[in-house]
Amino acid sequence: MKRTRSSFLATVTAASALLIALGGAQAEELRLLTWGGYAPDDVVAMFEEETGIDVQVTLSNNEEMIAKLRATDGGGFDLAQPSQDRIAGAQEEYGIYKPMDVSKINGDLFIASMLEGTKKNTAYDGEVYGVPHVWGTSGLVVDTKKAPEVKDYVDLCSDAVAGKVSYRLKRPTLIGFAFSMGMDPFAAYGDTAAYQTMMEKVGEKLIECKPNVKAYWTGGDALINLLRSGEVVAAMAWDTGGWKLNEENPDITFVAPASGALGWIDTFVLPAKTQNEEAAYKWINFVMQPEIAAKITASAGNFTASKGADAFAEEALKTRFQGSFPQEAIDNIKWYPPVPAGLEDIEGKILDRVQAS
Repeated sequence: MKRTRSSFLATVTAASALLIALGGAQAEELRLLTWGGYAPDDVVAMFEEETGIDVQVTLSNNEEMIAKLRATDGGGFDLAQPSQDRIAGAQEEYGIYKPMDVSKINGDLFIASMLEGTKKNTAYDGEVYGVPHVWGTSGLVVDTKKAPEVKDYVDLCSDAVAGKVSYRLKRPTLIGFAFSMGMDPFAAYGDTAAYQTMMEKVGEKLIECKPNVKAYWTGGDALINLLRSGEVVAAMAWDTGGWKLNEENPDITFVAPASGALGWIDTFVLPAKTQNEEAAYKWINFVMQPEIAAKITASAGNFTASKGADAFAEEALKTRFQGSFPQEAIDNIKWYPPVPAGLEDIEGKILDRVQAS
């Protein structure tokens, strides 16, 4: 009886161990906090088939990503994709990320200058916190037939387009208008008082411009419909929105502003409490392969930092990009630097004042 009981216990123990092992394999997952289009279904399926890792995708934006990670002290996700200017400052203020082990990333897959620039811009306390993924610009989306005079952000305030413009009440609008008004907000990042004065001037301009605004857009689909219907003839928006509309109406397209389009890079970062760091690195190296990256470009509409991926991009997208960005416009792109802690509080108060005016 004693021997039988021992055998039974051994069998139960072995079975339990097997179930735990199987359960662990089945439970392995990558919790990804990202933007729409950055993890298309076909790419997720290919990754899952190749690695056996289940990918759980949560769509978000910069403000929500930081809010979610702040609420959990950097928990809840294994990999996130904030823009590069939202990393060093957020880490200094909230401690929501963890340093990356760049030796686990295949650097040969990246455009070298973009990789090195992003590593520099996401550095904090001697550690690298981010590597680049998707990049693009915001500027103007214009019906060039109905609003040919709109060449820069401040032109949205001209009488010629009264009641027919749109933009977001978000920080890119403040930054873009500042450049268009002859100021350099990025140069003032290190001087809070100077930045406050600059934003006050921009806020006054936006209040003055308010009668021109048909609507402050919050979602891309709503803006596209306003432009499609002709209710709005000029807007401040992302390049991809203009190119999407250009497919339907050749008169509407993305225009790089005379003062410079605003360039952004969305990154890969590790949340402070990631539970599957190895899966995160596997995802990064997988999606940065040129042919895979081209699938993300097709989904998101923006190019990636994957070296050689443009060779696999759709010809129509390359043509629209070249139409919006002659070389001088590319050279004039204003790339977002890291945002120092505290500046977004200044911007938020200005935006609230504009909204309430």
